[in-house]
Parts: sequence; C-alpha cells; structure tokens
Amino acid sequence: MGNYKKYSDEFKQEVLGMVAAGERSVSQIERDLDITPGLIYKWQQRYRVEENKLQPSAERAEQAEIRRLKRELEITRQERDILKKAIRVFSRGEV
Repeated sequence: MGNYKKYSDEFKQEVLGMVAAGERSVSQIERDLDITPGLIYKWQQRYRVEENKLQPSAERAEQAEIRRLKRELEITRQERDILKKAIRVFSRGEV
C-alpha cells in the first residue's frame, strides 16, 4: 500500500482527450499506458476538459460547495452559541 502513482493534470487531460477521440477503448488505453484499470473512469467522473484545462466535474464542484457551506454553518453555530453564553453571563450580572 502507499505506492500510488501521481499523474499530472496534463497527463490526465491527454488521456481524457484520447478517450473522447474514441479511437481506442478505455481498457486498451489503460493497458497501453500502464494505468490502473478503472482509473480513467474515475477521472471522467471527477474532471472535465474545458478550454484545454482540467476542471472539476459539476458533481465534484457541487460536493465542494456543500462541504464549504457545512463548514460555514458550523462556524456560525459556534459563534451563535458563544453569543448566547455571553448574554447569559452579562444578564446575570445586572439582576
């Protein structure tokens, strides 16, 4: 374990371009380039090629936005709880 190959964005872009051209099957491209079986399908799900750049797929972008919003919501809840405690502390001092 831990012997994962790192592929550059340029390499992924070229491979996805080869798949889009349709001259060879995905499995043939994987064998020819010595890529782990099924990896190209994962790249197709994760990325799209736009203006000759590798971009996250719409699904991945939405997932990232959901994670960001959840983090923001958690921070807001923590701030709210702190303010509630502060109000209780200061209101006791006046009574």
